Amino acid sequence: MKKFQVVGIGNAMVDVIAHASEDSLAALGIQKGIMQLIDMARAVQLYAHVGPAEEVSGGSAANTIAGVAKLGGRTAYVGKVKDDQLGQIFAHDLRAQGAVYETPFAPKTAEQETGRCIILVTPDGERSMNTYLGVTEFLSPSDIDVDQIAQADWIYLEGYRFDGPESHEAFAKAIAACKAAGGRVSLTLSDPFCVERHRDAFRKMIREDVDLLFANRAEIMSMYQCDFAEAMRAAAAEVAIVAATESEQGAHVLWDGHHAHVPAIPTQIVDATGAGDLFAGAFLWGLTEGYDLEACTRMGNIAASEIISHIGARPEADLRALFRRHGAL
Repeated sequence: MKKFQVVGIGNAMVDVIAHASEDSLAALGIQKGIMQLIDMARAVQLYAHVGPAEEVSGGSAANTIAGVAKLGGRTAYVGKVKDDQLGQIFAHDLRAQGAVYETPFAPKTAEQETGRCIILVTPDGERSMNTYLGVTEFLSPSDIDVDQIAQADWIYLEGYRFDGPESHEAFAKAIAACKAAGGRVSLTLSDPFCVERHRDAFRKMIREDVDLLFANRAEIMSMYQCDFAEAMRAAAAEVAIVAATESEQGAHVLWDGHHAHVPAIPTQIVDATGAGDLFAGAFLWGLTEGYDLEACTRMGNIAASEIISHIGARPEADLRALFRRHGAL
């Protein structure tokens, strides 16, 4: 048995989550429902205009890893923060979830600060993310501990982290270390605009290295530039397992010529932040615990429904108890 079930690699930042009206988004020049990269000046401007906010450690793949840890999984995370107040908060919070976090801090003298994502949640629960990457953009191959990666059954790569000068090389190093030790590779596409920025690089990685692909409807359509059903088939021709979410329509899992659709768990949406992240976390936990793929997908839907029922991207309920209640365990 390997030391880790899942090791995640991605952004490391602090989420600032606040409610906002549709008019507020328009006034601030924010496009609803997507992730926009911003600089430090814009981060300061937006922070000054948001109302009361909740501040928690975040980052898409970090949320996924926190979900695996919450379920009792053996997990670790690789993501870059600075040795500043927010960086210390991030590290403490992730370790408190039960995950191993050993990525070296950027020094106090680093020009950039720990990243943060200002998330504005509209009344319909949709989130609009404004991300200042800070030092997390500079994750490099030197931050990848090949011995740690070799101890993972799965690694989980965050598509957002492709926005960085050395991130592709860092991912390649992690993939090589994982594969050499008999591990498997999963990737989340993260965002349709992220796909547009890196489509060719993603396609090459998917064809050559990825064993499990996570995507939502918009992301997978952006990747394969066709309708949803055709995009799922195209992905399944390149990857052993495809897990594609479709919001209130549930999720699809495709493998070895099979296709199963698992309905969503009806839930009142408070904040959609982290739904896909926790879907992936629950799915990966189930997979590494030996559950079949339909059960893993059901677990993913249950975890996503729990996340969207409250503010924040970290689970508040006992996920295993929810799995039992809905017949997933």
